[in-house]
Amino acid sequence: MRFFCAVMLLTFGCASSETHTRYLALGDSYTIGESVAESDRYPVQLAHALKMSDPLIIAKTGWTTDELNAAIDKADPHGPYDLVTLLIGVNNQYRGRGADEYRTQFTALLQRAIGFAGGKTRNVVVISIPDWGVTPFAKDRDRAKIGREIDQFNAINREETLRAGARYVDITPESRKGATDATLVAGDGLHPSGKMYSEWTQLIVYNLRANDR
Repeated sequence: MRFFCAVMLLTFGCASSETHTRYLALGDSYTIGESVAESDRYPVQLAHALKMSDPLIIAKTGWTTDELNAAIDKADPHGPYDLVTLLIGVNNQYRGRGADEYRTQFTALLQRAIGFAGGKTRNVVVISIPDWGVTPFAKDRDRAKIGREIDQFNAINREETLRAGARYVDITPESRKGATDATLVAGDGLHPSGKMYSEWTQLIVYNLRANDR
C-alpha cells in the first residue's frame, strides 16, 4: 500500500517513487495554522515527516462543520488521496451550536473524507479538538465550561471515527499544556505555536506507525 510505504520511510525506507503520495488536510484555523509560519502548520510538518508531497489544505479560520462542507464543494478536490486528515468543531462549540447538530455534520464530513481516501478508512486520521479554554484569550471566560464542551464534542468525533474504522489521534491533552507553557501558544494568545504543532505531528506519526506494524 502506498501510504504504508510512505510511513515506513521514517524507519526502513521505500522506493523513491513512493515519495509523491497525496495528502488532503481538512479543517479550520488549526489546520491552516493561524498565526504561525506556513512551514509550522501541522499538515506541512506531517507531510515533511512522512516524505509526502505538499498537502492540499482546505481550511480557514472560523469555519464550522457546515462551512467546511460547503468549502469542500467549492474546492472540488479529486481523490483518491493517500492520507486525509480532519480536524473540525471548535467553532461549533465557540458559537454555542448543539452537540446533536455537530454529530450529524461531523459524520457527514467523515464520510466525505473516507471517500477522498478511496474508501480506505485507515488512511483517514481524525484529530481531536484542542482546548482553547486554557489559552490567554480565554482569561475572562468560563474555562471549565469550555473544557467540558470540548470534551463533549471530542467524545462525539471519537465515537463516530472509531465506528467508521478510521484512525483517531487525541491531541487535546497536549493542547492543555499551553496553560503552563507559553511557548506552546502562538503570539495571538489563542492558537497553537509551531512547537505545539510539532508535538501534534509526532503523535500522528506515532499513531500511523504503531497501527501499521
